[in-house]
Amino acid sequence: MKALTHVDERGQARMVDVSAKDVTVRTAAASARIKVGKQLRALIASDRVPKGDVLAVARIAGIMAAKKTSDLLPLCHPLALDAVEVVVTLEPKAIVIHATVKITGRTGVEMEALTAVSVAALAVYDMCKAQGRGLVIEHVQLEAKQGGKSGTFERARRRRER
Repeated sequence: MKALTHVDERGQARMVDVSAKDVTVRTAAASARIKVGKQLRALIASDRVPKGDVLAVARIAGIMAAKKTSDLLPLCHPLALDAVEVVVTLEPKAIVIHATVKITGRTGVEMEALTAVSVAALAVYDMCKAQGRGLVIEHVQLEAKQGGKSGTFERARRRRER
């Protein structure tokens, strides 16, 4: 197991010094799912949720969240992101959220991608909770990352739950 980079020699939490790292293009993709029932799915599909357009609000919330990650997670570096894309898809039994974040910098953007899908999922919950509090947010996960010293990661594709 690798040594923890966010802990100093005394065991104290610290923000990692990335000043010696090379500036490279780095990307990360993450996803999340929110289980929805038939009635709620029909409301979302027909844009009849009283709070408004669920999918649009989730998409904007995800983008905003990626930009604010360092405000939420104490040891994350504040980053000048080059691009954030959040795609929110209504499927038969779930809303699926995918986020891709890109930077030209010294540190990766995995946490920004994960924060984007997490907050987008919370926005869906907030928009839909009046129609029932039984929504389930699940499978918040890193899908892929590229760039930096640790190279490429790609989650093995598994059969999607429907």
